[in-house]
Amino acid sequence: MDVSPSQLLEQYGYLAVFAGSLLEGETILLLAGFAVHQGYLALGLVVACGVCGGTLGDMMFFLIGRRYGNALLTRFPRFTPRIERFNALLRRYHGPAIILVRFLYGLRIAGPMAIGAGGIAFWRFLFFNVIGAMLWAVLLTGVGYLFGHTLDLMMSDLKRYEEAALAVLAICAVCLGLWRWRRNRRPD
Repeated sequence: MDVSPSQLLEQYGYLAVFAGSLLEGETILLLAGFAVHQGYLALGLVVACGVCGGTLGDMMFFLIGRRYGNALLTRFPRFTPRIERFNALLRRYHGPAIILVRFLYGLRIAGPMAIGAGGIAFWRFLFFNVIGAMLWAVLLTGVGYLFGHTLDLMMSDLKRYEEAALAVLAICAVCLGLWRWRRNRRPD
């Protein structure tokens, strides 16, 4: 039995969005937004899967940081001054830091671990993590959707320009043919 890619996407797309959002979900959410535009997936379900996966993944890394963060600091003492500065900023601006760390490339896993090691309360992290996950999922899915919309507009414009270009080429071909015909009719 042959299964088309669109059938696979419709069957496993939401699971893929959830699983991809557990770790680094940017690419999967962009692609899912494009799939929403194409009509394969539903916007609300894609965003919900992204929020759930993103929240759960960051909570997992937060708890790992809470449990093993101090052991890592003693193992790598050269990072202690930087981490102390980070923790001071975190205590002062914990809400924005928890929300924004999700958007910083390369810190999607390390950020929640560092925050967990910094001693922020579990419920406080959960609250701001959910807000960050909602913003993140909506923004990235929306960008993927807009990419699909822009691609459609470009293709329709390309089609319109393609027709105009073919018309210009046809006119040029007719003119060239008339010019040659006329040149060949003249006696030398």
